[in-house]
Amino acid sequence: MKNQKIALVTGAAKRVGRAIAIGLAKDGWDVAIHYGNSKDAAEQTVKDILATGQRGVALQADLSKEDEANQLIARCVESLGLPTCLVNNASLFQYDVASSFSYAALDRHMLTNVAAPLILSRDLYRLHAKNRAQDAVGPSGVVINLLDQKLANLNPDFLSYTLSKAALHSATTLLAQSFAPNLRVVGVAPGITMVSGDQSEDGFVKAHSMTPLGKSSTPDDIAGAVIYLANSNAVTGTTLYVDGGQHLLSTDRDVMFLTE
Repeated sequence: MKNQKIALVTGAAKRVGRAIAIGLAKDGWDVAIHYGNSKDAAEQTVKDILATGQRGVALQADLSKEDEANQLIARCVESLGLPTCLVNNASLFQYDVASSFSYAALDRHMLTNVAAPLILSRDLYRLHAKNRAQDAVGPSGVVINLLDQKLANLNPDFLSYTLSKAALHSATTLLAQSFAPNLRVVGVAPGITMVSGDQSEDGFVKAHSMTPLGKSSTPDDIAGAVIYLANSNAVTGTTLYVDGGQHLLSTDRDVMFLTE
């Protein structure tokens, strides 16, 4: 029987997306690596997936462009087969606050962080719903949206980014309602996981320890959560916080600014 464990991970050339893709491959998934500009890194990630014995392919697309997002699921089907797991990991993360807000900043974040996941989830649903109409016991699929722990403990830094993740959080519930029983839809909310932007290495180490457990999430922690949810057929419409409890601590600034 043909392997039905096929995953598409967006933004998977580097950083957390790469860890998720390799983790899925080690768990027996064939993986399509979406990337925007990091071609060399994407090709290396594919090589690492192939080394696990699973199939891998790199697919380039600018997810801020609707016509390119519209084609990505079909390209994955053509290259590997119908995905049974879609991980919406690709994300724009640029700084702004209310006093510097602009239409352009919000638009950039909403296109990549919300509209693209919705388009990809829609296309995956249509294919799974068609299969179920033909075979009522056919395989279902799962959509896993990467969110952020700060949604449970808001602060005003990164306003447009936060608004986009809040929208994706709400979409996770709405899509779970809309796409059942063909697709499960869940969220994973990491804490501070890797050095971002202008953050120093020392600042990251300090920020990473500012949780009830004394450490926040690592890329492997996030990958482990994704793998768990990808294989948990009774879980839908919920978000798993993987942050060492960071969301339990109230702060009035993003944690990366508290340690520099």
